[in-house]
Amino acid sequence: MSENLNIDLDTGRIREWRSIVTLIVFVLTNLVVIFPFNIPVYVPRKLHDAFVGSLVTLRIIPPRGHGNDDKDEQDKSKAKDNHGKSQRVDGKPKSFVCLQFTMDFVTGPLIADLFLLAILAIGRQEVHDGIVGANNIAPYDIMIFFLTLAYIAISIDASGLIRYLAFKALQKGGEAGRRLFFYLYAFFFFLGSFIGNDPIILSGTAFLAYMTRASSNIAHPRAWIFSQFAIANIASAILVSSNPTNLVLAGAFRVRFIDYTANMIVPAVITAIILFPILAFVIFNNEKLVPRKIDIHELPQEAKDRKPVNPNIPHPKKTAEEMEEERKLQNSEEGKLLSLEEIMNPFLDKKGAGFGALVMAATLITLLAINAAAQHNGEIPVAYVTAPAAVVMFIWDVVFGWRHRHETREISRKRRREAEQARVERAIEKEKERPRALEEDKSDQITTSDVSRELDDTNEKRGHNNQTPNTRNQAGTGLFVNNPDDHLSVDTLYASAQESAPADSNGPPSLGDVKKNQVSRNREIDNESNVIDHRAGYQPGTEKPCLVSLMRNHHMWLQDTFPTAAAVMTHLPFKLVPFAFCMFILVQGLVTKGWVPVFAYGWDHWVQKTGTVGAIGGMGFLSAVLCNFAGTNIGTTILLSRVIQAWQQINYNRQTAITDRTFWGAVYSMAIGVNFGAFSAAFSASLAGLLWRDILSRKYITVHASEFFQVNFPIIMFAMAIGCTVLVGEVYIMRDESPYSL
Repeated sequence: MSENLNIDLDTGRIREWRSIVTLIVFVLTNLVVIFPFNIPVYVPRKLHDAFVGSLVTLRIIPPRGHGNDDKDEQDKSKAKDNHGKSQRVDGKPKSFVCLQFTMDFVTGPLIADLFLLAILAIGRQEVHDGIVGANNIAPYDIMIFFLTLAYIAISIDASGLIRYLAFKALQKGGEAGRRLFFYLYAFFFFLGSFIGNDPIILSGTAFLAYMTRASSNIAHPRAWIFSQFAIANIASAILVSSNPTNLVLAGAFRVRFIDYTANMIVPAVITAIILFPILAFVIFNNEKLVPRKIDIHELPQEAKDRKPVNPNIPHPKKTAEEMEEERKLQNSEEGKLLSLEEIMNPFLDKKGAGFGALVMAATLITLLAINAAAQHNGEIPVAYVTAPAAVVMFIWDVVFGWRHRHETREISRKRRREAEQARVERAIEKEKERPRALEEDKSDQITTSDVSRELDDTNEKRGHNNQTPNTRNQAGTGLFVNNPDDHLSVDTLYASAQESAPADSNGPPSLGDVKKNQVSRNREIDNESNVIDHRAGYQPGTEKPCLVSLMRNHHMWLQDTFPTAAAVMTHLPFKLVPFAFCMFILVQGLVTKGWVPVFAYGWDHWVQKTGTVGAIGGMGFLSAVLCNFAGTNIGTTILLSRVIQAWQQINYNRQTAITDRTFWGAVYSMAIGVNFGAFSAAFSASLAGLLWRDILSRKYITVHASEFFQVNFPIIMFAMAIGCTVLVGEVYIMRDESPYSL
């Protein structure tokens, strides 16, 4: 007999205007998640300037032209808004300032909930059930569990373990292209089964970007990156802890973790096994994508012997010009050498990796043991296990970082000095080329005296002809000509203060230290380059500390002192929390307004006509497709879990039984669909897809939405067909026609 969940199945409410609005808002919210956009907001300039001025007066933000406010400088130089329209009329500023409000997977669901609350379409009960929980789903417990376990997994990734093991797979695969393709495929699947898809995507995607670029005969990384993304999400279906969608499903139907894995491991493993030859010999059977023999550039012995640097130690902030130069460098011989060094001489924190693996293993074993022993009543929240484990891992990262702070701070200072020197040299070259270009119009030859004379003329035009280098230093600039990014930013000043600070300093340099070093640093740079530019309103040494600069300095100190902990906290999916809670609330609104019961009645009719096979095939299809249209795979899991619960209630009310085979076939088919659905039609089918796209973009690999769909479509078709077919065989062998029981 079906379970009584006390779900209201009244479908008559859908005729009410608030119910109709709730459904419309739900659909529009999911469209926003799929297609994020910016809304221009026009604010009166006087009001905008008054507000900014008050923030400056309260010393919350620095004045315009001070510190590292690159955006203000770019806006000032371009005098255009984000739509490319001029912000000035007849040389005067417009009366309104155009600001941009982003509508995405965070702001969209939140605004939707606030709107429904305002029109009384939802109320206190929906908010309570969407956060605290209802009908065996406890959102707060799921979110704490996922974030704390994610900290451990990402800490393991930050130790360099994934990239190091991928390097070993590269060594083992050698130059044989398909063999290497298989080794990396198997490696990502095996590791992803234990730590989930996010760490694999975080580190594995960057590794593949470097590896394919370092190869001379891989024309495009498509085969490698798409296969990695697919197999990481297939692997995430095995353990409950590997994906928040699994947590939602296990909570909704009170599935023990060990039972979930026992039912999902066979479909996932067989899918991975059968899918590989399809990827290698059908979908990506192209010598330009997976060559039989891979030609990877040889890493010089000097680079092999060099001590690998911890990638978690922050790099200096790059200007737009530096990023453009880096992009152009990627496909050059020098760029390929740098890429090769990243993968052939990887950093590995052996102690951190070992301790992290031990904590992860102990946590998963404890979870399985407690979950298996727990009764339906009085179950221990899973967050009670993962939260202490994450705290232990965090303490390890902090203590380890503190013990090695002198080394990491020195590496950080060295990087900032090198970046600063490169900017100086680039500015010198620019100034040398400027007068030379002017003289070349007059003569084919140019002398050194001509360059000096033209440089003097240029400085005279800028109002510097009456100042000696020393007096110009005292007036102060530290800013290079025509490039607002090439100046002594807070990063540089912070590095200068660190260099002069005692080696055993236990705290970040104060703003006083920064200010004290500012003038001397500017003087030093001016003497090195002899090229300066006076930007109106900027007086080095006179900038007052503000909240923004103070927070920036402390953040940089934390990154230098505790690089691993800072890197992990940066990569934790905190945006998932408001998104998930808001989606839970929206779905509860659909429940109380009668829409979920309507969907459940439709599902019940489908199952009655198609039986077990139809339940598995239909739920697999719905879950995979809805990942792209129902607020990622998390939103889909929430919605479909409520639909199946309402389906249970329907059968309980009419005293009919759902067979064990049909019920669990539908549940585990949904588990397959929401995990595999991540690699289907849209990046927004999962948060992992958005992360994957962003990482590739930072590595200068652009994947368009159309390409994502075209490449993934045959992969998801084969994967879902294999997984659902295996599940059909599994439920017919392992289950019978008796009524299901939880």
